[in-house]
Amino acid sequence: MQLSSYEDLRSKLVSRAVTCEEVVRFYLDRIDDHRHDNIYITVFRDQAFERARGLDQKLIQGGTLGKLFGMPIAIKDNITIKGERLTCASKILENYESVFDATSVLRLESEDAIFLGKTNMDEFAMGSSNENSAYGNVPNPFDKKRVPGGSSGGSAAAVANNLAMVALGSDTGGSVRQPAGFCDIVGLKPTYGRISRYGLVAFASSFDQIGVLARNCDDAALVLGVMAGKDGRDATSSCHIVPDYFSEMASVSVDGLKIGVPKEYFPESLNSDVSCIVKGKLFELRDQGAELVDISLPDSEYAIAAYYILVTAEVSSNLARFDGARYGYRSENAEDLAAMYLNSRTEGFGREVKRRIMLGTYVLSAGYYDTYYKKAQQVRRVFQERYREALEKVDVIAGPTSPFPPFGIGDKTGNPLEMYLADVFTVPASIVGMPAVSVPLGFDTLNLPVGMHLICNFFEEGKLLGIAKCMQHSL
Repeated sequence: MQLSSYEDLRSKLVSRAVTCEEVVRFYLDRIDDHRHDNIYITVFRDQAFERARGLDQKLIQGGTLGKLFGMPIAIKDNITIKGERLTCASKILENYESVFDATSVLRLESEDAIFLGKTNMDEFAMGSSNENSAYGNVPNPFDKKRVPGGSSGGSAAAVANNLAMVALGSDTGGSVRQPAGFCDIVGLKPTYGRISRYGLVAFASSFDQIGVLARNCDDAALVLGVMAGKDGRDATSSCHIVPDYFSEMASVSVDGLKIGVPKEYFPESLNSDVSCIVKGKLFELRDQGAELVDISLPDSEYAIAAYYILVTAEVSSNLARFDGARYGYRSENAEDLAAMYLNSRTEGFGREVKRRIMLGTYVLSAGYYDTYYKKAQQVRRVFQERYREALEKVDVIAGPTSPFPPFGIGDKTGNPLEMYLADVFTVPASIVGMPAVSVPLGFDTLNLPVGMHLICNFFEEGKLLGIAKCMQHSL
């Protein structure tokens, strides 16, 4: 079944050239064929067929069809669906079933989407390679010996392998955009607060956002429009009006577009193929009428340091709830309450999660709070001001999604600091809370995907996706 976009699928469904049940069977068969790739943690086989049959009856009976009628969607396994497993790819939650639906899930469901299952990820969304999962790693769709990126590696691989039309991920410092770049698809992180976080398991609450992974910008815009908007159950969700993203996308033109190109995004250490492909696309856009504006974002090298101080501090607080007392894994090797807490967390959490909890506890401890945490918050404010100033002069800030192509499985697991640098270009947008997208540009000399990273001002997702669409169309 060749489907270029949801628009293509919808026309086939509405004309009854294909049924929702046939679409679900096609995707579930493909999921079965890719079991060895470890992309899905849980597959909703019976639920998906039941949902599809109900939607087919709705069409036959002449009911009003939702905006996402029959769209097959995968969901990262840190977003809640009532009655289904919610593992966060961690042993500590391996048998936990969610007791409520995430707001994003309810909104997608209300528009007739079909959920296929929960995708693999780095444990509690902590990682850049999908190697930190308690359920094993996921291979890159273009080279099985390489990583798909993380932490939303399972969601990215599902879309790239055509195991879902669209997938939801979560993005804290690049966890949607970086795997999108590694898997040759579109990955959107909206403005902080654009999509409700209710039902998203907290990693770092002032950074976390639900994002969209899709094969094209139109599908990403459609799903974003359904999920976006104020939610009374999430105090951090924004009441900013949700526009018609397609109208905003249509108003974008390359001619006259001002593209900010920070020199800090093209250091000497940048992979030569990545640099060549990204610059080549920028020069191509210039030839089409865009204006390339050289800009500077001083002290960009401090973004990663500030980010990891802030997120680990929030991790140490958010993950305190997983103690074996109320739900989740409980160690059998405990003689008293203190030992139960200690052993449950020691046995239930993976290495990277424990590393970040300890780092966060350290930066918040007496004597170090002002030195590290407070200073990092000040750096965050400086970055917000600098990006605001830059985007007053240009329409978009552009650069590579990652400093290197997908790396080999196991290549960076022994060096956490080197692994953290995989997000060096995506982290700034997360620190400032602005919308950002990774758009596929093509392949390097080893036939590995390379992505372009774009940042726009707050709540300019329509403009951002319009610019990305212009780039994707000219591939």
